[in-house]
Amino acid sequence: MLISIDEKATSWFNKEFEMNKPFTVRMFPQYAGFGEKHKGFSLAFSAETPSNAGFTKEVNGITFFVEGNDVWFFEGTQTYFSINDLSDEIQITFKEEMAVN
Repeated sequence: MLISIDEKATSWFNKEFEMNKPFTVRMFPQYAGFGEKHKGFSLAFSAETPSNAGFTKEVNGITFFVEGNDVWFFEGTQTYFSINDLSDEIQITFKEEMAVN
């Protein structure tokens, strides 16, 4: 499991949540939409404090986390957060990790 969040994406979260740093952002699967990774699930975000983090990553004063019971959504996947230059919105790309024998 790899989660990469580039500088522009970090700025997008800062602008969207309008909170003073440091703050935390939970990433979690939401049963809705047409998910690219898992059919019927899309990725959602909320500003909250972790209760049982299974993954954390700090980037520029924002701690991104996934609760332990949501890690399944990211397992075996490289997840990249960037900005779509045309829409100026967050763009999430999933790539399956290659199995190492």
